[in-house]
Amino acid sequence: MSAEAPSNGPRRLNVGCGLDIRPGWVNLDQVDYGGNTLTDLNQYPWPFPDSHFDEVLASHILEHMGNFNAVVTELWRVSKPGALIVVRVPFFLSTKFYSEPDHRVPFGIRSFDNYEDFSGRTLRFYEKWKLGHRTNYGSPARFVVEEKKFHFSNFALLRWLNVFINLEPVLFERFFATWLTPEEVWFRLRVSKPGVKSGTGA
Repeated sequence: MSAEAPSNGPRRLNVGCGLDIRPGWVNLDQVDYGGNTLTDLNQYPWPFPDSHFDEVLASHILEHMGNFNAVVTELWRVSKPGALIVVRVPFFLSTKFYSEPDHRVPFGIRSFDNYEDFSGRTLRFYEKWKLGHRTNYGSPARFVVEEKKFHFSNFALLRWLNVFINLEPVLFERFFATWLTPEEVWFRLRVSKPGVKSGTGA
């Protein structure tokens, strides 16, 4: 199948779509679920030009990938400056992560710290330390982290806990997550590409 985005309107990419085939999106996976574009997600580059997409959804796919740095860099490459990337992954202490043998990459609340664009805001103490200890293998990928939060459970009766655990999610993860374990971590990332015009991309 051809990896073509819609000719009009925003270009949206659904990476590792599985059965979630979204109309008007490029639905990308390495298994044919019917209606999706086929590609090996662990082989780079993906079949898209630089700075191509306005929005990317990566829901429960990054934990399956073979190389976290490589896939994060690829997500950044195919996204326009200012594009929104929504990431949803299982929290590494939850049964959603460790009960699935195919899960390779563990995620916590600070998993994108090494790629965060800190410009324009005051850094917290742990961010100052992290800035001098980046482990992103020299990747150019940078994101403004608009939101990082825990999602405690998909059961409606337990969702009220989201308010409590996200008051200070970094501290919650450090001291309390082993007692009250969330199921997922959610991120909203805004692509940072200084010097690249937003209209770039075929």
